[in-house]
Amino acid sequence: RLEFLGDRVLSLVVAELLMSRFPEAREGDLSFRHVALVRNETLTKIAREIGLGRFLKLSRGEEKNGGRDNPATLEDAMEAVIAALFLDGGLEVAENFITKHWTEPMLAVTAPPKDAKTLLQEWALGAGKGLPAYGVLDCAGPDHKPVFTVEVNVAGLDPALGEGASKRNAEQVAAATLLERIRAEAEDESDGG
Repeated sequence: RLEFLGDRVLSLVVAELLMSRFPEAREGDLSFRHVALVRNETLTKIAREIGLGRFLKLSRGEEKNGGRDNPATLEDAMEAVIAALFLDGGLEVAENFITKHWTEPMLAVTAPPKDAKTLLQEWALGAGKGLPAYGVLDCAGPDHKPVFTVEVNVAGLDPALGEGASKRNAEQVAAATLLERIRAEAEDESDGG
């Protein structure tokens, strides 16, 4: 439960930090930076920097198996700490902690990707879903003017389709379509809950 709450508090504060730090940035740029900052790898990195692992209560088995440096354990603990700060001290306390530890990584995210495929790959890896998989479903039209239909699959999501004059163009359209769906679903979730 604390991980769930901490994830939401982190997401909100990071979004606000990005809006104030990059006032001219477009939504896609902000989304890319947001994904990079709330991804599991960033949580693990910050948990290690602050030495969070040494404060964990672990079973003997977890201790023996390196639980204090286990990325999944550190990510969950980091989210729980953020939630505890929020519950004990309110949003301002949680925001101060996040600002202190996330500002440097925020400034290190220098530029958004140049294309939808790269952005989808970053999002999928950050969400722990592995690499997107692309497949050509159809190639129609005359040889001098083909139309490729490509499907992109990301674990746990419905596939998205894209059409283009080349396989690469169709992959870009499919990736953009899936990213738009992910963004819309995320907005629906935040609006509804």
